[in-house]
Amino acid sequence: MPDPAALAQRIKALARAAGFQRCGISGIELGDDEDHLRDWLAQGLYGSMDWMARHGDKRARPQELIPGTLRVVSVGMDYGRDAGEAWDTLADGERAYVARYALGRDYHKLMRNRLQALADDIASVVGPFGNRVFVDSAPVLERALARNAGLGWIGKHTCLIDKDGGSWFFLGEIYVDLPLPVDAPAGNHCGTCHRCIDICPTAAITAPYRLDARRCIAYLTIEHEGAIDEALRPLIGNRIFGCDDCQLVCPWNKFAKTTDEPDFRARNDLDNATLAQLFAWDEAEFLRRTEGSAIRRSGHVRWLRNLAIALGNAPSTPEVIAALDSRRDIDDPMLREHVQWALARHGA
Repeated sequence: MPDPAALAQRIKALARAAGFQRCGISGIELGDDEDHLRDWLAQGLYGSMDWMARHGDKRARPQELIPGTLRVVSVGMDYGRDAGEAWDTLADGERAYVARYALGRDYHKLMRNRLQALADDIASVVGPFGNRVFVDSAPVLERALARNAGLGWIGKHTCLIDKDGGSWFFLGEIYVDLPLPVDAPAGNHCGTCHRCIDICPTAAITAPYRLDARRCIAYLTIEHEGAIDEALRPLIGNRIFGCDDCQLVCPWNKFAKTTDEPDFRARNDLDNATLAQLFAWDEAEFLRRTEGSAIRRSGHVRWLRNLAIALGNAPSTPEVIAALDSRRDIDDPMLREHVQWALARHGA
C-alpha cells in the first residue's frame, strides 16, 4: 500500500475529480455525539421517525455498522442556488415553495454512483480493500463524521456549515479499513449569532443545536403521516416540501457556491409553479412528474395535504378558492378535513 499520508492526498484529489467540492478523513470515535443523540432520542424529539431510535447506537459506532472500519472518508457536493429566488417564492403566497435540494433530481443516486466510482478508483491504487458507500442510506451520523473530517461545523440549526462554502451541500461517506491519517476537525464559528433560531417559522429550533423534529416543517411536510396540528398549519405558509429558512438567513451562506449540476436543475417548473397548478395533479401525474425526484417520498396524499395547507394560507384569489373547491369532497377523510380547514380560512 502507498504511504498513508500520500494515499490520503490522492484520495482527496480523486474525490475532486469525481465531482465533490470537499473531502476529508476522520476516525470512528463519536462518544460525545452518541451522548447527544441518546439525549435527543430520550426526549422523543424524533417524532414518528422510529428508525432513529432503533438504530441509535449503530449510528454513532461505525465499527459496529461495518466491522473492520478504521476510517471514514466524508465528501460534500454543492447544490447552491440564488437565495434571492427562494426569498421571492416565499414572499409570493400563491406560489409553492419546495426546499432547494428537492427542485431537481434526487441527489442520492447521483452521489452514490460517484462515491462508488471513487471507491473503485481507490481500489485501483491500493488493490482490494474493505469499504462501504453511504448516502443517507444507513444509520450514519454523517454530520458529526463530516465535522471531524474538517468539512465544516454543526451549526445551531444542526446543519453542517463550511466557512468557505456555507451549508448548501450534500454529504456522503465511504467507510474504509485503511489506516489513513485523519484531518483536523472543523472549529465552530457560529459565535453569538442566532438568526436561524429566530427565523424558524414553527420555533422548531428550541435551543442552540437542538431541533424538535415534531415542529420542523421539513419533518411535517415530508416524514409525518396523517393530519398536521392545526396550530402549526398557519405557520407553514407556502412551504409544501421541506423548509430552508434557517439556511437562507445564515450569514455564512454568502460564501456558498452556486452550481449548475444538470441533475440539480429545477424540474417541472417547480421553482415557479403556483399552488393551484400543483394541487391539480392527480396521482398518475404526480408519479410521472416526480419520477427520479426526492418529492416522491412524500406520496400523493401528503403532497395534496401540504398543498391544501399552503392554499389555506394563500391570498383569497379566485384561483385559490377554485383549486380548493375542486377537492372539497375528496374521498380521503384526512385530506377532506384539511381542504375544509383551508376553505374556512377564506370564509368559503
